[in-house]
Formats: sequence, structure tokens, C-alpha cells
Amino acid sequence: MKQDVIIIGAGIIGLATAESLLIHGAKVTILDRNLAGQESSWAGGGILSPLCPWHYSDAVTQLTSYSAKKFPEWAAALYSSTGIDPELRISGMRILPPHETNVALDWCNRRSINIQQCIPTQEITNTNVSAVPMQEGHTLLLPDIAQIRNPRLLQALHIRVLQLGGKIVEKCKVENFQHAHKRIQSIDTACGQWTAEYFIICAGAWSSEILGTSALNLRIRPIKGQMLLFKFDNPPVSNILVQEDLYIIPRQDGHVLIGSTLEDTGFDKKITHLARENLFKRALSIVPALRDKPVIRHWAGLRPGSPNNLPTIASHPDIRNLFVNSGHFRYGVTMAPASAEIMLNYLTNSPQPMDITPYQTGWHENP
Repeated sequence: MKQDVIIIGAGIIGLATAESLLIHGAKVTILDRNLAGQESSWAGGGILSPLCPWHYSDAVTQLTSYSAKKFPEWAAALYSSTGIDPELRISGMRILPPHETNVALDWCNRRSINIQQCIPTQEITNTNVSAVPMQEGHTLLLPDIAQIRNPRLLQALHIRVLQLGGKIVEKCKVENFQHAHKRIQSIDTACGQWTAEYFIICAGAWSSEILGTSALNLRIRPIKGQMLLFKFDNPPVSNILVQEDLYIIPRQDGHVLIGSTLEDTGFDKKITHLARENLFKRALSIVPALRDKPVIRHWAGLRPGSPNNLPTIASHPDIRNLFVNSGHFRYGVTMAPASAEIMLNYLTNSPQPMDITPYQTGWHENP
């Protein structure tokens, strides 16, 4: 049966886009080369903010901020309809020295974002574990930053898409696009030929590869990130901790995530001993209680890297029924509900919630 929309890629962006379209009444099928939600979306930490938002362009923070505000209602609706709690929690994000205090304070104050300067004492940790060592200077606390348990969010979205009548076809690699009259007529895949009115590429790090020559100057490439997981009886820290490019995320059940590397190694997902040692050593200097805890899991994911961390959410310049919603780099989970809304508005000719010009330039970036 011909679909209204075929989405290629069943990660967080593909699933969120499908949910929005299905709620609007569209017939939607998602095709994925692997298993749904098992790539970058699953592998990340689920912090609903850029690590230090003042380091990013207004185009990035506009999208992350708008999207983060949609999460409470979205997560609650998914929990209600599926019975799976995505575990949205406001845990705050604490930036440890070294940091650019004046830059951060000025950036937050101009945007009326709550930020506090704190003395780095035992307040950083829970009282039942070793304190974080004294750092030179104060820490910066963004108390309103939330986190979400991204594997649980993906499980809930998967179920919700099926509840709404969507189809998810796994192990279905796209092999070829059949073009005519500036439209895609059909696509050839490992599981047969598919037709639809619209096709949306949400394939993360694989998006440019799938598009082939139709990618034009779209520069989405895999950037590997490695993570470590620990388990405590109780969370050893209350806030998300960030020191430069390192982050420590406490889950409410005692799990602690340590991340993450940034490695331009193509589609290589192998974990490395060097990354494990470096992440552990740096995290240990912040949370000494990790010393006696084994690493219970070490994994890697491939982020969809993009110039200036900007996703492309736009129609193809030459192919009228082809769209892309990809290239979210480190913040696909954070940007998911807003990106899905923008794509829905594209297809329904509805007003956009913000200036989306920055997310339309990916096709035209200079190589």
C-alpha cells in the first residue's frame, strides 16, 4: 500500500517525526537499516541542553531551548499512552572550573536564564559518598536543566508509533532512489520497493551516504563518542557535572554515565582502552567514589556530525518530495520534538514556531 510518508531512519528524530505525522493523520512507514533506536539516539546521555550553551550559536540554542520546553508535556503523554516512563528529571547542570565566568553570566542574564555561582564544596555530592575535591574558583549552576533516560524515551516512542498505526520495518537498508520529473517515484531497499508521496531522511550519521549524489553539499558525517556506565546504590552526585568536554550524569536509580569522546574515525564504532582510561581518570578526579566501582558497560555511538552543530531540516533544492531532518550532532534527543514540529509544519504548510532559515542551509554549505 502506498504511504503518505516514508521516513528513512528509526532513531529519535525519525520516531518523533513519525509520531507527529501520525497524530496529524498521515500514513507513515519508517525504514531502518538496523534496529529501531539502537544507534546515536540510544548511545547518548540525554542532557536536555548543550553542555555549555554560551559556546554555541544562537541558531543552536534557539532550537534546543524551544525543544527542551516541549519535553514535560511530551514525556508525560508518552508515559500515559505507553506505560513507559522516560524519566524526565530536572537535575540541574553544574559547570566545574575552568570556565568563562563572565561570558556565561552575561549570556544567561541577557536571556533571563537562571544561573548561580556556587562554592565547590560537598554540596556537589550527596552526603553518603566522598566529596568532590576542591576546585580553584567557583562552579556555575544551571538549576533548571533537565535530563531524560533516552533508551526509555525510544522504547516509549517505538510503542507509540505502532499504537498510532505507523509501521517500522527493521533490517531494511535503502539501496537506490528512482527519480523522474524532479520527484522520487520509489525507493529500492533490501526488503523490496516502496512508494510514497513524501520521503524524509532521518538517518543520522548515514544520511549523506544514503542520499549519494543527491546529498549535494550536505555534510553530515559520523563522529564517534565513547561512554562509560557505573552503578551505585544511590546517585553519588545530585547534578549533572560538566568540566570542559567531560560530563557526568547521575540517574535516579544510581546509574552514572561518563562521557564522551569526539572522534572523527568514519563508521568505526569500536571501543578503545585509551578512551576508557582517559574518561575514567578524568571522572575519578571529580568523583572519587568511582574508584571502587567497576565499569559495568563501555560503548560507542556515531553522532551525525554537521558544520557548526546545525541540523538540516528542509526540503531538497531539486527533488520536490524529498526532505531531510538530520545532522543534529550531539543534541538529537534534545532537539527531537522541535525538529519534528518543524518538519510537520513543512509538509502541512503551517506557520513555523521560529525563524528556521539556519536549518535550511545544509544543502548549500560550501564543500
